[in-house]
Amino acid sequence: MTRLQQLERDAESLTEVERAEFALRLLSTLPIVLADDDEGVKEALRREAQMDASGDEGVSWDELKKALGR
Repeated sequence: MTRLQQLERDAESLTEVERAEFALRLLSTLPIVLADDDEGVKEALRREAQMDASGDEGVSWDELKKALGR
């Protein structure tokens, strides 16, 4: 059994709350980095540059909710 398999097995014996806390702790140890090769990130960066270039400030959260009928 690999180390990862053992960790998974041990984690399965935790309660739901304990697993959630453990997952949060694990995630917090990872660097917060967006991959530039991600198509979603590329699109967001393209749109941001387009808005910056045009001076467009977009819409507020309230305006968006209203436009969506919420």
